[in-house]
Amino acid sequence: MGQLGKLLERIKRNPKTVRFEELDKILLRAGFAKSQPGGGSSHYIYRKGDLKLVVPYRQPYILQTYVIRAIKLLEGMEADGEDS
Repeated sequence: MGQLGKLLERIKRNPKTVRFEELDKILLRAGFAKSQPGGGSSHYIYRKGDLKLVVPYRQPYILQTYVIRAIKLLEGMEADGEDS
């Protein structure tokens, strides 16, 4: 299991202590494109095909609900046979 796989497993075990940078790394490696609307928004939008995930930047940790959404999205991609 590579470094990215270990990070994903750690996030699954404890979704309350996930930093924005960690989730960002996983989503970008999974092939998502990141964008941020103008106007000083703290929200980042990740897109891959028809999939979309909005994550607000928050320190020190992202809220658990956004982490769980990302995990479900990534697991759904694995179930569909896409690379993650």
